[in-house]
Amino acid sequence: MGVTAPRLDPVQLRVLGSLLEKQRTTPDQYPLSLNALRLACNQATNRDPVLDLDESTVREAVQRLGTIGWSRLASGPGSRAAKYRQLFDEALGLLPSETALLAVLMLRGPQTAAELRARSERLHHFASVPDVESTLERLVERELVQRQERRPGTREERWIHLLGEDSAAASTEPQVERAEQDVSLEQRLARVEERLDELERALAPRDPDEGRL
Repeated sequence: MGVTAPRLDPVQLRVLGSLLEKQRTTPDQYPLSLNALRLACNQATNRDPVLDLDESTVREAVQRLGTIGWSRLASGPGSRAAKYRQLFDEALGLLPSETALLAVLMLRGPQTAAELRARSERLHHFASVPDVESTLERLVERELVQRQERRPGTREERWIHLLGEDSAAASTEPQVERAEQDVSLEQRLARVEERLDELERALAPRDPDEGRL
């Protein structure tokens, strides 16, 4: 059975994914202050792409999540800093395994089941890749994820979430074209290096004894 979930923009997806991740990986620091949330969104590891968001952008995104019931302010009366927690899993009635996979998909984009198993280990332990796949199939039934068709030159299918604007772009990402572009670039570099070698040989001082009998 599908759900009618709001479509999130890339910043909102990054904020929500970061809240989901940090709730599991750093529970002692959760809920997150605005600054901690900004740092989580911008960290260089386990993020694709790496972003550089400012506090006002993060604040606007987390407040937008609050208006749809997926986050809320969690500061106590004596707290000096505003802190935020996610309500996404409760709102959609997700299992921990399902939440973990969605979080990693939000933070790192399209991935194979094997990649998802490895990258979600700190959020939820999956015993095997088929265990990941069965969880993904449940999310497919709820129209929260989608399997990408295997493209020429790739060995495994990849999965994407269907929660936001970056999903459609990711689902049509031309992986083969990117691979061809990489090969083309390598070929051009090889030609440049070959020309440089020829130029070095042409400019090298000639041996005065060269050509003598």
